[in-house]
Amino acid sequence: MTDHDDSAPAARKNAPLDVTAKRIIEQLQQDGRRSYAAIGKAVGLSEAAVRQRVQRLLETGVVQVVGVTDPVMLGFSRQAMIGVRADGDLTAVADEIGELAGVDYVVVTAGSFDILVEIVAADDDRLLELLSAIRAVPAVTGTETFLYLKPRKQSRAWGTR
Repeated sequence: MTDHDDSAPAARKNAPLDVTAKRIIEQLQQDGRRSYAAIGKAVGLSEAAVRQRVQRLLETGVVQVVGVTDPVMLGFSRQAMIGVRADGDLTAVADEIGELAGVDYVVVTAGSFDILVEIVAADDDRLLELLSAIRAVPAVTGTETFLYLKPRKQSRAWGTR
């Protein structure tokens, strides 16, 4: 996954990017370990210039370079998306759910669910614990769990605008 944080600097919310910055981002989306020299060659900048630009992108929160793991390979046999219905301040409810260990992704939505929560759990017992903890949040009025049986694609390379 990657990862939105409402407490992020304003620059992250709407950072104007020039064509070169977008091309650098696209290079990193293809391979986050690509060297500054290789990126420079692809975008027409020196290694030092790419290093400075990447550092700026990291500092402003436009880019985050992380290692994405396969949960199953790490011993987490259960993944699920939980649709949550809630009353009151949805942002506060989402923030409270987001504090739970094992919750990977939380988003306030429009549609039949108010909040979607993605979790990764070691086993069914931990999945049940997390589901119970979500249901125990006072404003939560209902949940529906979608158990991942066979994930087929996960991509964060949506490009730039």
